[in-house]
Amino acid sequence: MQTQKLAAEVPASSLRRGRRPRAFEMISAARTAHVIVDLQNGFVEPGAPVEVPSARLIMPNVNRIIREVRQSGGLNIFLRFTHDPGEAMPWIIPGTLRPGPKGELVRKAFARGTDYWQLAGDLDVGADDLILDKTRYSAFIPGTCKLQSVLEERNLDTVIISGVLTNCCCESTARDAMQLNYKVVFVEDANAALTDDAHNGTLDNLAALFADVVSTGELIESLALSKDAEKSGLGQRDQSQPGDCQR
Repeated sequence: MQTQKLAAEVPASSLRRGRRPRAFEMISAARTAHVIVDLQNGFVEPGAPVEVPSARLIMPNVNRIIREVRQSGGLNIFLRFTHDPGEAMPWIIPGTLRPGPKGELVRKAFARGTDYWQLAGDLDVGADDLILDKTRYSAFIPGTCKLQSVLEERNLDTVIISGVLTNCCCESTARDAMQLNYKVVFVEDANAALTDDAHNGTLDNLAALFADVVSTGELIESLALSKDAEKSGLGQRDQSQPGDCQR
């Protein structure tokens, strides 16, 4: 697992103001989606084409969040990075940026149906959870993933981000979610990158402008409080419509 360290100029990830560990006044557990990004064999297994060793270390935290979201009435959505040369919008730029045998190995590894493309076996995937494929780094690119339509159909307004890589697909998805008017919660010890510097650079970027950056423990506590508030009828309801561009 990465060592989390926010830059000094980022005020404790803009989160821990006063007694509140979160930037948002209240999130509704029932309107929250936990988006688990690309925890697939091709990233998690030892010796995999894009092995991220720390991905194996975050798995207990990811599963802890999965179970809490499930018990709180939220939705777990597992994303699979997918190479699909036959898609309606073929993605040609990666072949230019990563030419040669290494790039081709990665593309073949994440072709739909391969073993490396499958979700990691240690994940706690439940019968009511969703699995969505995406063919871009961000899950919000139109025509390449159904994530946004799922969130809109279920009237969800908050996304929790965990998975790999912190500084690629996780950051890309978090940034786009915020710009589509979703509340974004990025879990610092449930995301993994190849280096501490890459991981912490993303935490600095997101904490400054895009997301709540919290620990797994802080998130679990917040979800429990939200669930209790909703049961007692004290939960605040946000009438904004994520995904809408409002002037």
